[in-house]
Amino acid sequence: MGIQIVRFEKESKEHWGVVSDDRIIVLKDSYSSLAQFLENGVEEARQVKEDKIAESISFKEITFLSPVTKPARIICQGANYSSHRAEAGLEAVRPPFNLIFSKADSSLCGAYSEIIRPSNIQLLDYEVELGLVIGTEITSSVEVTDNNLHKYVAGLVIFNDISARDIQLSEGQWMKGKSYRTFGPTGPFLYLLDQDEISTIHDLELKCWVNEELRQSTNTKQLLFKPTETLTELSAIMDLSKGDLLITGTTGGVALNLSPELIGQVSNPVLSHQKKLDLLLESQLQNGKYLVDGDVIKCQIRSTDGTIELGEQINKVVGSKVTVS
Repeated sequence: MGIQIVRFEKESKEHWGVVSDDRIIVLKDSYSSLAQFLENGVEEARQVKEDKIAESISFKEITFLSPVTKPARIICQGANYSSHRAEAGLEAVRPPFNLIFSKADSSLCGAYSEIIRPSNIQLLDYEVELGLVIGTEITSSVEVTDNNLHKYVAGLVIFNDISARDIQLSEGQWMKGKSYRTFGPTGPFLYLLDQDEISTIHDLELKCWVNEELRQSTNTKQLLFKPTETLTELSAIMDLSKGDLLITGTTGGVALNLSPELIGQVSNPVLSHQKKLDLLLESQLQNGKYLVDGDVIKCQIRSTDGTIELGEQINKVVGSKVTVS
C-alpha cells in the first residue's frame, strides 16, 4: 500500500512527514524540495511508516504546505474530459491533439490556504484536477506504457487549477490567466504509489464543492488523453524532472459555460480586447457560479475501492485591493 506524505510548517520551520491515521510522523531529515525528498527521503518515509516509533503530531498543530515545491514545471492538459469540452463550447469528443499549456510554480499554495482574487478579476473559476508527480528525470523521447508508468510517476496530488477566465479568454493568455499567486492549491497529501497500485490512476473519483454544493464529479476513466500517451508525447518535446507536476484536466461543472458562437466572437482578431471582455462578462456573470469573496471550495480525490486517499482541500476566496493586469 502507498504512503501519504505531507509537507508542513510548525513553529516557523518546514518539515516532511508521513500520515498515520489522524497524526503525522515527523521525518528526521529536512528536505529543501520535493525533488530532494524523492531522491533521498522516500526510504526514510517507508521505514517510519512501518516502525511508527518517531515523533508524531496532530493535524491541528501544523500548517499544511504544498507538497509540490518550487522550482517545478507545472504542465497542464486542457479540455481533457468530454463534459468540460461541451461547456467550453467545444465538441464533446476526443480532439485530434492534446491541448498542453503551463502554469507558473509561484501559483502553488497549501490545501487550506486562502485564494486571493485580484480586484480586477470577475470571472474566477475552479477546476479540480488529478496531479501526477514526476518521479524520474526525462531528458529524451520515451515510450510510456501501463507496464512502465510506475517508473515515471512517483505519486498523486489534488490540484485546483484556479482560473481567471476574463484574462484567459479575452486576452487568449492561458498561462497568465491561471498563474496568479495562490491559483494552485495543492495537496494536502502526496500519495506515493506502490508499483501494484499504478493502474488505480485510471479509477479515481474527483469531486468539487462550492459552498457545500457539489459542482464537479467524475472518474479518471473519462480522461480523453491518458497519462501514458501524454507523458510519451511530452518526452518528445521537453525535459521533465523529479518533482515536476502534470495536471490532467478538469471535468464538467465549472462556472465557465460558453457557446460555439461566443467562442468565435472572443477568438475574432478583429474585435477589440474591450469588446471581447464585455461579451464575456455579459454572458458569464448571469450564471451565478463564478467565485466571489467568501466562497469556500472543497476538493477530494480518492479511489473507488477506498485504498487511495489524497485528502481534502478547503480553500476560501478572499479579495485583494491590488489590481493585477
